[in-house]
Parts: sequence; C-alpha cells; structure tokens
Amino acid sequence: MGTKLFTRVPRGVELTPAGEGFLEEARAVLSGVERAIARARSASMGQRGRIAIGLTTSASLHPGVTRTLRAYADSHAAVSLDIHANSAAGLTEALLREEVQVAVIRAAVARPADLVFKELARENMLIALPAGHPLVSRTASGTNAPIPLRALAGERLILVRRHAAPGMYGNVVEACHKAGFEPLVIAEVEQMLTSMNLVAAGVGISLVPASIREIRQEGIVYCPILDAPSLVAPLTLVYRRGEVRPFVTDFIELSRKLAKDERSN
Repeated sequence: MGTKLFTRVPRGVELTPAGEGFLEEARAVLSGVERAIARARSASMGQRGRIAIGLTTSASLHPGVTRTLRAYADSHAAVSLDIHANSAAGLTEALLREEVQVAVIRAAVARPADLVFKELARENMLIALPAGHPLVSRTASGTNAPIPLRALAGERLILVRRHAAPGMYGNVVEACHKAGFEPLVIAEVEQMLTSMNLVAAGVGISLVPASIREIRQEGIVYCPILDAPSLVAPLTLVYRRGEVRPFVTDFIELSRKLAKDERSN
C-alpha cells in the first residue's frame, strides 16, 4: 500500500486517516461484488420476482415516477410490480417492516439510520382553488395569474395531516408565517386526493405540488404562488441501507439515472 493503514495500541489497533479512507472504499467494493453475485445468480436461474414499491399519492402523479415505472416494467418483464399507496409516514414504517422494498415519497418524515433517502427532483407548489374563487384572475395572455401567499390570510386551508406528511405540512405553515400570517387550517386529510375533492366541493383551498394538476379534476383551478420561491415539493427515493437484491437495486439505479437525465435537460 505504501502507507500505514493502522497503528497498534495497548488493546488492539486504530485506523490511521489513510486506513479510514481505505476502509470506506473497500466496503463500497464489497457491496458492489455482493450485488453483482446476486444479479448473476438470478439471471442464471431465469428467476422471476416481485418488487413491492410504495408511492404517496402526489409522488405517483409526478411524470418522472411514471417514466421510471414504465421503463422498469419494459426492462424487467419477468418481475411483477406490487404497488402500495400510503402516506410518507406509512411508507417509512413499511420499509422498516420490510413490507415494501423501495418507496417514492415527498418530504421525509424521519430519517431512520436503516434507510437511505435520495432526493430525485424538486417542483414548484401551486395554489388549488375552487373554480370561481375571488382570488382567481387571468393574465393578458390568458393564463392563471400568480397569487401572493399573503392573500391566503383568512382563507380556509386543506392540508395533508401533519403526522402523515410533516415535512410538507411544516413547509406550508412556515411559509405562511414568513408571509406574516397564521394559516387557517380547517381540514386535515390522509391523502392529497381527498384534499382535491374538498377543494372541488368548495370547502377550501390547498397548496399542492405542480404535478397534481395532472389529475385535471373538474371544478379546480391551479394558480402559481407569487412570493414564496422556497415553497417547493421534493421527490424522494427511499430504500433500505445495504440493499443487494437485483430487482430492487435495478429500480434504484434506474430511478436515479432518469432523474439525473431529467435535470440535465
């Protein structure tokens, strides 16, 4: 090696800085070897498999997730997809219980040491309002005009419950505080689709990731937020640390590759 990796101490040895660096790289190499062996064995046996994928409602509507699922299904015809819909909190627990192998959520609820969290993308958030709401106006070009966040003071807000999505809930509340008002949250729901139904019914308004507008639900208008550039919705890939099963690592690698390609375009 040309350098000392450890030094002797009265009760054993200690790694030198060079040794610590070597150990980190050695572990990465061994982990890659384990994945390669598992993948080769699966291929040699013509093994069929099943991958359990967890998705939150809003994450499932992101176009990047749609592309990943399609690409994975095309390249893994022998692998069946078992989709689990749940909140970010529920999917985090499901990963720890090994009920799902990988999940795509928005903001992380917590970061247990046994799980890996990789941000794939970020997107702007929009204000979802009932059609005909007084805050809705059009620009000269015919698009929906941006709305200042401060204009939501006193408006009835519908948000996904704090325990189910504390990250996004907290981000919205913090942004309202920075805009100078306390948000009036009149309803908390488990799933974002439920909040959209309530908005369409005229119960209140909500703040949602931009990809939610793909639902195209009648009775809802989506407007940009004028003055809250920090109010964005992340898209986060979550999986268990040390995962080596080929079906799962293939999905992880594909998700990260497609996300990187999207950011470079």
